[in-house]
Amino acid sequence: MSWLYKSAIRPLLFRQDPERAHNQALRSLGWIARHPSATSILNAACGAPPLPVSLFGLDFPNPIGLAAGMDKHADALPAWAALGFGFSELGAVTWHPQPGNPTPRVFRAINAKGIINRMGFNNPGAEALSKTLIWWRDSGLWPSHPVGINLGKSKITPLEEAPEDYARSFQALRDQLDFFVVNVSSPNTPNLRHLQDRDALGRIFTALAETAASKPGRNPPILVKVAPDLTFEALDEIVSLVEERKIAGIVATNTTVTRPPATEPALQQVFSEAGGLSGKPLRERSTEVIRHLCRSTGGRVPIIGVGGIFTVEDAWEKIEAGASLLQVYTGFVYEGPGLVNTLVTGISQKLKLLNQSRLQNVVGSGVRTRHPSPPC
Repeated sequence: MSWLYKSAIRPLLFRQDPERAHNQALRSLGWIARHPSATSILNAACGAPPLPVSLFGLDFPNPIGLAAGMDKHADALPAWAALGFGFSELGAVTWHPQPGNPTPRVFRAINAKGIINRMGFNNPGAEALSKTLIWWRDSGLWPSHPVGINLGKSKITPLEEAPEDYARSFQALRDQLDFFVVNVSSPNTPNLRHLQDRDALGRIFTALAETAASKPGRNPPILVKVAPDLTFEALDEIVSLVEERKIAGIVATNTTVTRPPATEPALQQVFSEAGGLSGKPLRERSTEVIRHLCRSTGGRVPIIGVGGIFTVEDAWEKIEAGASLLQVYTGFVYEGPGLVNTLVTGISQKLKLLNQSRLQNVVGSGVRTRHPSPPC
């Protein structure tokens, strides 16, 4: 499958505008998702072996998840489980529908195996997405793995009204989903990253907790997604708040506004575009952030690691740094639909070599080795 994708399918997709190619792929997966026989074929070709992980009170078939941004509208929801993913994170979604930033807004840095995007939370709004999710449930096609949502702030909502904006989306969607990720770290909504400030983030957590307490409904776990560009001191401020408020976990990391050195003119041109950079150039920094968070929390706060995962070694690096679950996006674009199977199979083989039966036994093991106290 990997050879076919890289030699035949990817070249065709990469000849198109990145956003157009993305939408075309989603339409195809959306068709498959609505036809159980096609979904079964996809699962037979691309499904991953079991490697169960229990976290946040949820059972994950394996630790590899779909990162937010791939399926903003839940267009292909059942297809992600068929492709082997152990969980999927939809969105980002905002309370108000919004078209996002002007196009073009996605750029491939092919030689660096990266993608720059400045999508700007284009989505139909939380209430419309809720109707789509209800339709999937009523159709009997809901996937067997946990499904979460990435919550963003509406562009038209002032920063001081952000808590209410997040809370409205949470209330509209909490009965349909298994977990929520508060996104205050996207670089593509003006001033959004200011909400990573401890006081501002605390007000958002308060609004979500009050909404959960005041209205009947499910109370799924809430996580927060952090930027890779924060200093370790700023990350420690978030950690203290997360532990104080008993937030379920941290997703590390979002895309970066920094750019690596580039000598090729074509790559320099792509890197000059505004937006968040994902993929291989993000791998090292995201792992550094995961390692710091693991050390800072002593392993008390679960981490979902995301950023530059293309190979089994990339995935294992993040597990040893402290990630209990992983997510892929750009790696999936470059490596294709066989990536999840490759990662899960490879991680399972590494566990067998270590005579370990549970992934959690090795999470943070690299941090323990280098920094014996505190353990992760």
